[in-house]
Amino acid sequence: MAENETGPTPQQSPPPQVPPVAADDRPHKPADDREEVYFEGSPQLRAEMKKFIIAGLFAIVLLFCAIVPPVLKWWHEPAWLIAMLVIAAMVVMLLPIWFTKSVRYRISNYRIDYERGLLAKNIDTLELWHVEDIQFHQSLLDRILNVGTITVLSHDETTPSLEMQGLPNPRPLFESLKQRVIAVKRQRGVVKMDIG
Repeated sequence: MAENETGPTPQQSPPPQVPPVAADDRPHKPADDREEVYFEGSPQLRAEMKKFIIAGLFAIVLLFCAIVPPVLKWWHEPAWLIAMLVIAAMVVMLLPIWFTKSVRYRISNYRIDYERGLLAKNIDTLELWHVEDIQFHQSLLDRILNVGTITVLSHDETTPSLEMQGLPNPRPLFESLKQRVIAVKRQRGVVKMDIG
């Protein structure tokens, strides 16, 4: 019988065992000062369905007043009045878009910037450590459209109450903001203590 010419295979040594480290024994990471943006943009147009419906009904009334009486010969309207009514109907239909796009939010892990205006701009900044409470609201229609409202109550003098309407995918944003408010308050040592 021929012997196997290859020698015995060297045994693999097992990886060194590292004892588990308790969570309390881990070194603390330094505070991360990088700003992370959770949401930046205007409210969603789909959240303004009620305003679009009201504006649409009003525009229909204006168009009715412009077109139907002359066609049915109820009375004679001058051409300039018909043109004015048609232009007014178009402006009324654009108002909800204009109002929605005139508002912008920038929500980050340290602050909320609230911007208003299309031509002239006003921006208010709310630092998260000023926040006292956060509320979340989502109607049935909002749930279908995946939008919602987050209301921030704070000790800030310029913005004591900020209602951010028409936010897309609002529940994860609400949870992130809620956790971040607690973290920022802990960093600054201003965590509210409930005294029974």
